[in-house]
Amino acid sequence: MARFVLVHGAFHGAWCWEPLVGALSAAGHTVTTLDLPGHGDDPTPVADVTLDAYARKICATLAEQPEPVLLVGHSMGGVAITQAAARCPERIARLVYVAAFLPSDGQSLVDLTKLPEGAGDMVQANMVVEGEPPVATMPAEAAREAFYGRCTPEQAAWATERIRPQPLAPFVAPVALDGATAGPPRAYVVATADRAIPTALQRRLVADNPDVDAVEIESDHSPFLSATADLAAALDRFAGPVGVGLPALRGPDLAVASFP
Repeated sequence: MARFVLVHGAFHGAWCWEPLVGALSAAGHTVTTLDLPGHGDDPTPVADVTLDAYARKICATLAEQPEPVLLVGHSMGGVAITQAAARCPERIARLVYVAAFLPSDGQSLVDLTKLPEGAGDMVQANMVVEGEPPVATMPAEAAREAFYGRCTPEQAAWATERIRPQPLAPFVAPVALDGATAGPPRAYVVATADRAIPTALQRRLVADNPDVDAVEIESDHSPFLSATADLAAALDRFAGPVGVGLPALRGPDLAVASFP
């Protein structure tokens, strides 16, 4: 069985993975989650929340156990795991992007949102930016539509009350791969009903990176809530041998944790 380390996206924290942790654990995997700096219960001041700080926190978490991990990034977490992979590639068996930004060297999250396929991004359209250093917030109704469109009302309410302001410095920082020409194998889980990172943009990112194994699941931007079993099945398959082709998934039979 594999060891997974799960990295959340913008506005979120380690809490968002709770249902998925149960599903992966039931399948026999070991799962670690973390709060990125300035997220969840992490007390890092806004001025110190940077993409570099994200990468350092991830690599420090990976160093806690000796075996390489499947490092999973959701949404903005895709940028964070990409930068971390440039710092500690020996600790990563595979990178897995879940409805996530997948940048190339020198690209930032904001750069990717400007691609034509990013039109209709409900996060950029609705977030409110204030302060110095700038911090974004998402109004509750917009968050429900952007992040949790296929969640139950109970799931959406549970998550919406937990989202927090997002420092913007990591959005504009370009990924620096420091000349690395090869990294860990990569995989991608495309969400087919995503209104935060439009599905067309996710497919563009996969097409631009032909080495990436990809599956599609019927989900909004938060498959860890709205499609927990499908996401767990995809990650379970990605835990198999590198290079094995992975078909599209439909209704897998996996035990799923009850909703928190």
